[in-house]
Amino acid sequence: FVHAFYALGAFGWQAWQRHRGQAGGFELMAARAQRPGLTLTELEALAVKRMEFARIATRVAPMLGLVATMIPMGPALKALADGQFADVSRNLMVAFSAVILALIAASITYWIVNVRRRWLAEELLEVEALRQRAGSAA
Repeated sequence: FVHAFYALGAFGWQAWQRHRGQAGGFELMAARAQRPGLTLTELEALAVKRMEFARIATRVAPMLGLVATMIPMGPALKALADGQFADVSRNLMVAFSAVILALIAASITYWIVNVRRRWLAEELLEVEALRQRAGSAA
C-alpha cells in the first residue's frame, strides 16, 4: 500500500516533468540522449525493465490482500464457534480492511502502469520517427 502511494508520487512528478517538457519526464528519450547508439529493440527492453516492478506490484497486491484476508479468518471462525461475537466482528473487520487496502493499492498501480505504458509507447514511436527522418535526410 505504501509502495502504491510512493509510485503515485513518482508518477505525479514524471507527469509534471512531461507537462513542462523537461527531459526527466521522457525516460526513453533521456536514455537515447545519454547513449545515442541504442537500438529500438534496446529501448523497448529498457521500457519493459522500467515497467517491471510496477507491473509486479499490480499483480501481487491482490494476492497479498487475499493472504491478509485469510489470516484473521481462522480466529474469526474459532471465535464464532466459541460464541464470542465481538471477536468475530473484530477479526472480520481486519480481514475486509486488508483486502480493501490491497485492492486500492492494486488499482493505483494498475492505473499508473497503463498510463506509463502509453507514455513509453509514444516515446518509442517518436524515436522511430526521428530515426526515419535522420535516415531519409542522409
